[in-house]
Amino acid sequence: MRIINSFLTRMVGGAIFPFMAIYFTHHLGAALAGLLLMLLVAVQFVAGLYGGGLADAWGRRRTLLAGEVLKVAAFAALLLANLHAPLPWLTFATLVAINVANGLINPAAEAMLVDVSTPETRTFMYSVNYWAINASLLIGTLLGGWLYQDHFQALLAGLLGMSFVTLFLAWTRMSETLGGPRPTRAEVRGRMGPGPLLRSYAQVVGDRAYLLFLLGFVLLMSIEMGRQNFIPVHLAQDFPVQALFGVPLTGVKAMSLMTAINTVMIVLFTIPASRWVQGRDLRRVMAAGFLLFTAGFAGLNGSAHLGTLMLASVALSIGELLYVPSRQTLLADLIPEDRRGAYLAVNGQTFTLGKWIAALGVPLGAQIGPGGMLAAVLLTGVAATALSLAGLRRPAAPARVPVPESV
Repeated sequence: MRIINSFLTRMVGGAIFPFMAIYFTHHLGAALAGLLLMLLVAVQFVAGLYGGGLADAWGRRRTLLAGEVLKVAAFAALLLANLHAPLPWLTFATLVAINVANGLINPAAEAMLVDVSTPETRTFMYSVNYWAINASLLIGTLLGGWLYQDHFQALLAGLLGMSFVTLFLAWTRMSETLGGPRPTRAEVRGRMGPGPLLRSYAQVVGDRAYLLFLLGFVLLMSIEMGRQNFIPVHLAQDFPVQALFGVPLTGVKAMSLMTAINTVMIVLFTIPASRWVQGRDLRRVMAAGFLLFTAGFAGLNGSAHLGTLMLASVALSIGELLYVPSRQTLLADLIPEDRRGAYLAVNGQTFTLGKWIAALGVPLGAQIGPGGMLAAVLLTGVAATALSLAGLRRPAAPARVPVPESV
C-alpha cells in the first residue's frame, strides 16, 4: 500500500512539474522563469531537511498526513488559479506549497518503507519500489505531455482528484511505524531546531573525498534536471512538427516520448544491468556511464531532429543503467559505518542541488542557444566524471552491488 501511494504521488509530480518551465517562460519570460524555478528548488531543499527530521521526531504517519492535506489544498488553489485566466504568481505560490508538502511526504514515506521491511525482504522491496518510481514517472510524463497544451484545466482537475485518493489511502490504510513512546511537544521542538540539524549535517564537511564525490554527482544531476528546465523549453520552441508512424508530434509530445524511452529502458533492464556490473571495475563502469549519460543529454539539449533525440535517449539510458549500480556501491564504500545517517542525508540533497543549478538552464539557454547548451552539458559531464573519480582515490573495501533504490 505504501508503494502504491508513492507511485500515485510521483505520477502526479511527473504530470505537472516537467512542464512548469514552459508555463513560466510563456507567461513571465525566460529570465524570471529561471529565478522562480531556483526558488522552488530552494523551498524543496529546506522542506526536505525539515521533513526528514520531523518524520523522526513527530512520527511518520502524522508527517505524511500533514503533507497530503497541504497537497490537496495546494492543488485546489492551482486549479482555481488557472480555471479561467492564467494567474502565474498565484500558480507559483501553489507550487511552493506543493514542494513543501512533498518535503514532508517523501522522507516520511521512505522511512515507512524501511520500518516495515526486514533485511531479508528489503532488496526485493526496493526493486519493486524502483520499478514503481520509473513506471509512475513514465505514466505521469506521458499524461502531462498529451494534456498540458490543450487540456491544462482537465489535467489539473485530474491531479487534484488523485491527491484526494492518496490522502484517503494514507488516512485509512497506513499506521504509524515509528517505534517507541510518542514524543512530547518539547522533545519535538528540541530536535527540530536549526542547531541540531546543522550539527548533524556538518559532520561530512571535513571529508574531502566524500565531498568531491558528491560534487561530481551534483553536476551530473544538473545535467539530468535539464529535462525539467531548458530541454522542454527548447523542444517547445525549436522542434518542428514531425510524424512518427503517422502520428504528428509537437515539441511537448516529443519531450514525453524521450522520457518514455528512458523510463521503459530503465524499467526493463535495471536488474540485468546490475548483474552485469558485478565483478567489473566499478570506477571504469561508473565513468563510462557518466560519459554516455552526458552525451545523451547533450543531444537532447542541442538537437531538434526526432531521430537524433531518440538515439540520444537510448544513449543516456544505457549510461544511467551503468552508473546507478556502480555509483551506489562506491558510495557505500566511502561512508563510515558509525555516521551513515548524516552522510546519506547529505547525499540525498545532491538531487535538489542539481535541480537548483539546472534552473539556470532556462535563462542561460536563451542567451547561448541549443549549440551553446550542448557544449555546456559536455563540459559539465566531463567535470562531473573527473570530480567523482578524484573522490575515489582513497582505497575502498570491496562491496557487493545493490539493486538501485531510486534515480
